[in-house]
Amino acid sequence: MTYEFTRRTVLALIGAGAGASLLGIRPAAAETIRVAGIYTQPIQQKWDARLHQALVAAQEAGEIEYSFSEKVANTDYIRVLREYAESGVKLVVGEAFGISREARQVADEYPEVAFLMGDPFQPHGSNFAVFDNYIHEPCYLMGILAGSMTTNNRIGMVGGYPIGEVNRLFHAFIEGARSVNPEVEFKVTFIGSWYDPPKAKEAAFAQIEAGVDVLYAERAGVVDAARDKGIIAFGNVNDMNKEENGTDVVVTSALWDMTAAVAHAVGRVKDGSFAAEDYKEWTMMQRGGASLAPYYEFDDRIPADAKARVVAVQAKILAGDFTVTINDEEPKSTY
Repeated sequence: MTYEFTRRTVLALIGAGAGASLLGIRPAAAETIRVAGIYTQPIQQKWDARLHQALVAAQEAGEIEYSFSEKVANTDYIRVLREYAESGVKLVVGEAFGISREARQVADEYPEVAFLMGDPFQPHGSNFAVFDNYIHEPCYLMGILAGSMTTNNRIGMVGGYPIGEVNRLFHAFIEGARSVNPEVEFKVTFIGSWYDPPKAKEAAFAQIEAGVDVLYAERAGVVDAARDKGIIAFGNVNDMNKEENGTDVVVTSALWDMTAAVAHAVGRVKDGSFAAEDYKEWTMMQRGGASLAPYYEFDDRIPADAKARVVAVQAKILAGDFTVTINDEEPKSTY
């Protein structure tokens, strides 16, 4: 069964229902399942927002009944996880960073519930699937553009924490930039928070003072600094040109989209085939989990050869002919 259950399929099955019942066959029916989302940050925080948007889309498509809890601290997360499992939900989508062992124990206690959790470790048991945001491929493409657009070969990068899911994006961006401009240097700063726009803005100001003329805005707040100082930036996870006041500042963004991954999980729950899988591929470009945002007003400002290179490399990625290196080691400033 594919992950998409269309209205046309439903109508065809209903139309065949009478004949099927005469043969003693129960026709398939459109159904919704109860799904819960549990988030440690406010729903406005973009990592959680992307999960939330994918689940809302599944609800609007009539696939699920969706409820969620936000700003759930790790110290309270397991209690909330158990409460949802006890309430009769069929699928829980959330994050187990820092509480992996405890979350796996809950999954063992509720084998009839499917768990799809953000987690850097391996799947567990029969019902604990994991995902992370592998958007390093569009980050490489952004690097090509950044390396082509810097005028002084100094690029700044402001991130939350030096963990795998951030480190791999920075390394891919660096690799992409150096593929077209071997002379480029980087300033790397981690602010120690997933959501502190003022702190991210101050870190970006410091990098600009150190001479960078392009910024990679892994965290919210960096775009504001770029705007204030009149330099360009590249966005992360969501479309920061449109969603974070990035007009005339954000050239493009590396987008993360969990819609296909959620649809895959929901489909497997419905047909009874949910398993402890690693959803890594569902967050990459070939499965529609990652992409590059439009260039908007920068379309005519990007060097033509850089745009052409992005098109060519993207085509190779989608065809499976080019692999962007995954490097989860902490990146360091080079000047």
